[in-house]
Amino acid sequence: MSKQRETIHIVIATDNHYAILLAPLIKSVQANHKTGEQIAFAIIDNGISKLNIQKLRSMVDGNDYTLSFHEMESVLPKDMHLPIDGTGMPQITYMRMFAPYIVGNTAKRVIYLDVDMIVNRDISELWSVELDGRTVGCVQDHSETVSCEWAGIPNYRELGLDPETKYFNAGLLVIDIEKWKNENIPQKILTCVEENKDSLLLADQYALNVVFANSWKELDHRWNCKAGVDVKDPFIMHFIDIKPIYSSYNGSQFYKNEFFRYLKMTPWADFKIVPNYVRVFRKGFYKVKKTVKKIFALK
Repeated sequence: MSKQRETIHIVIATDNHYAILLAPLIKSVQANHKTGEQIAFAIIDNGISKLNIQKLRSMVDGNDYTLSFHEMESVLPKDMHLPIDGTGMPQITYMRMFAPYIVGNTAKRVIYLDVDMIVNRDISELWSVELDGRTVGCVQDHSETVSCEWAGIPNYRELGLDPETKYFNAGLLVIDIEKWKNENIPQKILTCVEENKDSLLLADQYALNVVFANSWKELDHRWNCKAGVDVKDPFIMHFIDIKPIYSSYNGSQFYKNEFFRYLKMTPWADFKIVPNYVRVFRKGFYKVKKTVKKIFALK
């Protein structure tokens, strides 16, 4: 009897607008994976169109790579409600905290990736990193500490945190599933958001840094490299700010070239750059949508 292959579980959350970003991300993982594990992509889906799902499914063979879609509403526990914060970020960003709950009972860990990433290294290397008993492994953010004025934890003093406490970017998470569930991390995140809503920056990234302050495993910084900083030899490129699909993209040209190199290997090979006003409208749309939800929630 042949030995069963190990499965690498990757969870990504997106809506239909950013489904195009999912394609080069998947392709980059495939192109750089040289070891024998099966890779299972699980997508938390907030309204991806049937056509885009069909295109994405055409990229996997069902053997070495599998692709499953999980509607956001079905993933969210019935007794939980996503926060309606004042940021311009879509609510689906909070869904990363449910990544450990959709990969099956036999999985011991899961990798969460933001949809606006490109993987330039064999994902099996990230899969096998040591967490040294920690619940989650991440990369320090370019803002570096909780005292950063534009991306940290504004009320760090009230929370008893040293200003030099390291602050991580939540776009990449390597999660020990058993520990995450045992510690009931989703509820801790939602409680943190509710208790600190006047200090909330960058949605759930704020809460994750509060919950895991001084207790996360720091990974090699090359596993999460911001396109605007242009780190050399990036293992994962992260288009944190303006995405390369927009005409106003202002990050690394090398990172952009890599993005489109992988995109041309997908069903979106003929994609045309999107005008910047579409990006501005979309950001405004999220803010208006949250405002409307908040008004109705108060009634």
